[in-house]
Amino acid sequence: MMLQSERNFQLEVLALLINIFLIFYLKLSNIDAILVLMVSFGVLSAEIFNTAIEKICDIIHPEFDKRIGFIKDISAGAVILMAILSIIVGIFVYWTYVFP
Repeated sequence: MMLQSERNFQLEVLALLINIFLIFYLKLSNIDAILVLMVSFGVLSAEIFNTAIEKICDIIHPEFDKRIGFIKDISAGAVILMAILSIIVGIFVYWTYVFP
């Protein structure tokens, strides 16, 4: 369902697939591969929770409300924080393999 209807989730799954390819192509160590996979799945999990919160808010209060908007912004912010962490981890991990 998420993969069919949520554009951000589709992009994040694409990023996961690219990371899986890079794990094997660059022959990452087990620890580095685990770090990359943890943050990749962390972003996907955060996106799932964000979507769930947004859908619940839409059911509870379908018309516009600043308070509901604030709740949605907070849950989207959690996804952004996880995505920033994944970029930082990716830079640290991949840097040593691309620029030894």
